[in-house]
Amino acid sequence: MGTDLHELLRSLRVWDPAVTELPPFDPAAAPDTPLPLFTAWFAEAVAAGQPEPHTMSLATAGEDGRPDVRIVMLHGADAAGWSFATHATSRKGRQLAERPYAALAFYWPVLGRQVRVRGPVTAAPPEQGQADLHARSTGALAAALTGRQSDVLPSPEELRHASEAAWQRAREDPTAPAPTWTLYRLRPQEVEFFQGDADRRHVRLDYTYREGRWVRDLLWP
Repeated sequence: MGTDLHELLRSLRVWDPAVTELPPFDPAAAPDTPLPLFTAWFAEAVAAGQPEPHTMSLATAGEDGRPDVRIVMLHGADAAGWSFATHATSRKGRQLAERPYAALAFYWPVLGRQVRVRGPVTAAPPEQGQADLHARSTGALAAALTGRQSDVLPSPEELRHASEAAWQRAREDPTAPAPTWTLYRLRPQEVEFFQGDADRRHVRLDYTYREGRWVRDLLWP
């Protein structure tokens, strides 16, 4: 007997009070720039027990203009921008080379919050990318050393052999280079903060960088 997708969807709740608390958000009290608010919201998501709050959707497009999206991990956010990393030879790396512009989306359902970030993307100097990689776990280095991300995989056995060799090298040489591994920075031109409301009067605060300064606007939910 198959699963009825529509019945399953109708059985689900959004922001169940048993697991979600919708805090008040006064946009008039928000800071003049988006980074401090993002940092505060991120810390609050961690404190609220949001699983993997550092994961985010990364949307890109290549030469054909067709959108692509996947989940990646945030590596940092500072005056230089929001950072993430991948192989320059991967699908997203190739798309960023063709169209160096991207969008990020964070979703923290335990607080009914979203943050969306859009802007141009640049690659950090190679030494910064390698330093970022070597500051991470042995598993992260092994995955980077395995390489060939997004290429066609002939068989699971080939992946297993390559991964085993990469793990061994990562354990023996924690500073082994992964030449195609690249740290990218998205410099925001627009950052939107969404706070859910039980009465569906959601608060959307949009920061847009115009003529050398951040401009704040409220958006209809």
